[in-house]
Amino acid sequence: MPKIVDPVERRREVVDALFRVVVRDGLQRASLRTVAAEAQLNIGSLRHYFATQEELMRFAMGSMIERVAERLRAAIEEAGDLAVLSAQELLELCARLLGELLPLDERRRGEVTVFLDFAAASRTDPALRDLASQVAVGTREFVGHVLERLEARGALRRGLRLDVETERLSALVDGLAMNAVLHPELVGAYDCLEVVRTHLGALAT
Repeated sequence: MPKIVDPVERRREVVDALFRVVVRDGLQRASLRTVAAEAQLNIGSLRHYFATQEELMRFAMGSMIERVAERLRAAIEEAGDLAVLSAQELLELCARLLGELLPLDERRRGEVTVFLDFAAASRTDPALRDLASQVAVGTREFVGHVLERLEARGALRRGLRLDVETERLSALVDGLAMNAVLHPELVGAYDCLEVVRTHLGALAT
């Protein structure tokens, strides 16, 4: 009997292989051939799922966006009824949620590394630009939503401009993510989370 291959699982394996190649060697080395070798597939089998490198890249980025979104949804569900949380507990939850965008462990470090390479490539590759823009817009919308929830609970100081604070916090998260990947000896996981906690605390009542 021929082995039955689950196409969803196989695509996930290929995306994981792509991430490993990008983290280890950089996006410029992530050709269909190198990804196929990393996934222990022949190039013909990989082309059955992804005809071109662009198709693979776009699928991989979409997959990463969905993974992060799913973790955020799970963290919110795990927190339960947000209305019963104290202001301090709500601030800590928000810091944890923002931590999903930071390289706090090997999995998230891989995701941030892949995204940084992808975003750099999108500057000169129009085929990737819309997804990079989608991530940037999505990050700001998420950060804005976090601050809106805090404001609605009365956990933020009065008089803050949420549009400005959204951009400030987005820039902080982006900067921490980039520096923690490029200079892990200077910015570690603990530093990232403490900076986010301190910033949120400075905005609190």
